[in-house]
Amino acid sequence: MNMVSSRRQFLARSTIALGSAAFLTRTRARAGTATPDFFARFPACTEFEARVPIVRIASGRIIHRFFDTSPISPSGRYVGLFRLPNEVRPPQPGEAGEVVIVDLQTGRERVVAQSRGWETQMGANVQWGKTDADLFFNDVDPQTWTPFAVQLDPASGRSRRLDGTVFTVSPDGAKLTSYNLIASRKIQVGYGVVLPEAKTRRNIGPVSDDGLFLTDIASGRTRMIASIRDIYERAVPQLKIPNAERCEFYCFQVRWNRQGTRLMTFVRWHDPAAPRGGPRLLTLVTMKGDGSDIRLAVTPQQYARGGHHPMWAPDGEHLTLNLNIRDGTKDLDLVSVRYDGADLHSIHPVGSGHPSMHRTLPFVVTDAYTHEPLARGDGTVPLRLIDLRTKTEVALAHVLARRSDSAKLSSEFRIDQHPVWDASGRFVVFNGVHHDTRSVFVADAGAWLKAAMA
Repeated sequence: MNMVSSRRQFLARSTIALGSAAFLTRTRARAGTATPDFFARFPACTEFEARVPIVRIASGRIIHRFFDTSPISPSGRYVGLFRLPNEVRPPQPGEAGEVVIVDLQTGRERVVAQSRGWETQMGANVQWGKTDADLFFNDVDPQTWTPFAVQLDPASGRSRRLDGTVFTVSPDGAKLTSYNLIASRKIQVGYGVVLPEAKTRRNIGPVSDDGLFLTDIASGRTRMIASIRDIYERAVPQLKIPNAERCEFYCFQVRWNRQGTRLMTFVRWHDPAAPRGGPRLLTLVTMKGDGSDIRLAVTPQQYARGGHHPMWAPDGEHLTLNLNIRDGTKDLDLVSVRYDGADLHSIHPVGSGHPSMHRTLPFVVTDAYTHEPLARGDGTVPLRLIDLRTKTEVALAHVLARRSDSAKLSSEFRIDQHPVWDASGRFVVFNGVHHDTRSVFVADAGAWLKAAMA
């Protein structure tokens, strides 16, 4: 029996064990967790073979941001989303999308801002800060082609323009963190902002004037805490890259642990002098919030085997990600690794999608790509809830992840679910497709989690 077949059988046994009708009946009977009031204000999702209550909170070219940031506001009342101006054409410089707020209490949706600082996967990186009066997103000044972050109070409409850009807000709500959202498009599109080509730089060699940036929200000022050159020279173990001075280097993605003590980022590079520009290579780096103590959590050699989508574990010391650690296969495990690369081990034998651990319970929620073995080949992907204690899992739903014209579009237009826990640990917010357009959904996993922990 080959590895793929054995892994499929593992998944089948796992889903049957947790997903039978009898188990569902016992779960709902024991849990006693009432459906939240706001579920009555939105249409129920009935097309995803859902095992838990799911509602569609917004539709029409709309997405939430990513698997590391809940779009639900600190009070739990509002959801911050982004509406793309179209779903079939790459964003053009100066083209605006919409920053959207959904009120869970009233069920109403309203546009609170326009943004020219977006791409197809992250939108404008819309996310909440410390309170419901602190909504952040990116924009671009088309007169100077300068990208910048915006702090908006959706209730009053008051806004501030800040230096720099935002990829994530620090856990204390005091700082914005970003990499170069303009230049990073040279290594991967979908996550930054779009400027005219003449305004989009290339980083030749491990440069000293590009890297990771912090913006102090109170003052609005930005500073670089670690350059790509700093990372290249100071990381432990040290990076040793052939022909480094002719390679192009970029930071990509950045996020805090929940304790606000360390950051993670990718350094990505390729050799443009190599045939076809060479492979796109990467390493996963962590550091303290001031840019010191730079460590390689996953080395280039480890990543070259296959892997993606790291996320901080709740302890702030370890990270989870999908990674190939089995000799002779291309399969991915869901693994855990310490911030400095130590203690690398599998925590679940089948990795996929965008895995994120529950804050307090031994569960991971993730999705899958439509081309991965877990998908059924019908355009849907499983919304996976993994029990780390028993190494079993259930598909909470099979989410439609493909529009009817998807085969005609590039991978830039893929529709990732990006499932993410809300702050309460009860709800999972995710993207999907409804009536052939991007939509956003909320699943109530409260009763399931309560029964599983009983």
